[in-house]
Amino acid sequence: MYDNGPVLGRNDTCWCGSGKKYKKCHLAMDERLQELWDAGEEVLPRSLMKTPEDIEGIRRSAAVNMGALDEVARRIGPGVTTAEIDRWVHDYTVEHGAIPAPLDYEGFPKSCCTSVNGVVCHGIPSDDEVLKEGDVVNVDCSTILDGYFSDSSRMFTVGEVSEERGRLVEVTRESVERGLAAVRPWGHLGDVAHAVQEHVEAAGYSVVREFGGHGIGLEFHEDPFVGFVGEAGTGPVLAPGFCFTIEPMVNAGEPDIDMSDPNGWTVRTKDGSDSAQWEVQLVVTEDGYEVLSR
Repeated sequence: MYDNGPVLGRNDTCWCGSGKKYKKCHLAMDERLQELWDAGEEVLPRSLMKTPEDIEGIRRSAAVNMGALDEVARRIGPGVTTAEIDRWVHDYTVEHGAIPAPLDYEGFPKSCCTSVNGVVCHGIPSDDEVLKEGDVVNVDCSTILDGYFSDSSRMFTVGEVSEERGRLVEVTRESVERGLAAVRPWGHLGDVAHAVQEHVEAAGYSVVREFGGHGIGLEFHEDPFVGFVGEAGTGPVLAPGFCFTIEPMVNAGEPDIDMSDPNGWTVRTKDGSDSAQWEVQLVVTEDGYEVLSR
């Protein structure tokens, strides 16, 4: 096989763990993947494809992840510190039997990321950072439950925000929906990137190049990197079972970023403009896709 994975007989038990015979399970899909590989397409290894059992585990994890974001939505407002948001996320996650995935991940010190106004991503919650009327903030929440990873983020507007900030938030949300609409089984990841980029740039904004989405499910960050600048019909084939995030980071100004913060994490826009991000996690299905976390 193209991925050096197991080569099975028709009556062997399928590699996916379903317990079914190979001919009744993944044989037809594997033959199609091999044909695409032979034709020169970029085909992801079968180890990245999630089984029905995996997907059910991710759904359970995602229920906690979305619940934590719902908790933030209920309580956020002017005068709240980003450290308070972090405590809400941490406590909700732990109380529901799960683990905040960001906490101690490669040294990250908190349970979620809070990125305010001109922060592109990886903002570290702090008692010194107080949200004020007119701010916009992305809360990026990731959860581990029974070994399964979920990940999504939302933009929150703090009180009344300016028309400019409100439009940035909405266009970014719309770009995620455009990306979802471009997901087709046996299509390409570039279709998603192109749909996002086209919508963002038509609105006069820019897409960050250095950061993007990723595969996810059994690990926090799996291959491949999911960029949101690209051409339709290019990139890896979207085979059923592939689970990944759509999470464009959209700048009101230029796409360039500043990674010089001494904390080693917080990324800002280079020109000081505002930035926004929404994130969903999905799995490609036989007839489309399923959003697992948003």
